[in-house]
Amino acid sequence: MPCWFEGPLAAFDTETTGVDVEHDRIVSAALVLQSGSGALPRITRWLVNPGVPVPEAATAIHGLTDLHLQLNGRWPAPVMEEVARSLAAQSAAGTPLVVMNAPFDLTILDRELKRHRASSLAGYLGGASLCVLDPRVLDKHVDRYRKGRRTLSDLCAHYGVVLDGAHDAAADAVAALEVVRSLGRRFAGRLESLSPAELHALQAVWHAAQARGLQAWFAHNGSPEAVDPAWPLRPELRTAA
Repeated sequence: MPCWFEGPLAAFDTETTGVDVEHDRIVSAALVLQSGSGALPRITRWLVNPGVPVPEAATAIHGLTDLHLQLNGRWPAPVMEEVARSLAAQSAAGTPLVVMNAPFDLTILDRELKRHRASSLAGYLGGASLCVLDPRVLDKHVDRYRKGRRTLSDLCAHYGVVLDGAHDAAADAVAALEVVRSLGRRFAGRLESLSPAELHALQAVWHAAQARGLQAWFAHNGSPEAVDPAWPLRPELRTAA
């Protein structure tokens, strides 16, 4: 039986109107399925008319304009339903799901489900849980002292993965999946004995430690920025009574 980084993997990515998971919206999403290393990936894409203006700064990143989304995007409610059911299917099949910076993409999906479906990601999973592999968390743990940024583009360059069309949800998902495979091979001595479920549990611990370190760095440099230690999904903010 092949080890987890050579076997079946899925990957999920979104493009959005901004970086605030509580208020911004998804404008495109993609789910990539690959039966094994080297197999042809199967890609499902969604384009969304978010119903709110897309800031120019966001359009400059992913290239999706208000006009394009109004003409070609679908209403959010059915799209979020389809995305959630697709992720739930991967959970039911036991397929690990690669999500670069999972607390962003999974949390914004969860909030969109609450907004448009009066539900949650957990509600669609039916008591099960996703088995998530986050290349950002994995890389920061196995190579913690490497200097430099760790964006998806940086990780692709470091692990020799071609990123063709950055900030396209499908392209980013494919690249993140290949980064995880390459990272797994490079650090096989430390990772191949662990199951994806074990890695999922460990990443929650690793991410929390990484968040504490970043928070301490911010405090040392006088920055008020807060770092959420939750992974792979941020808890919903409580509103004042």
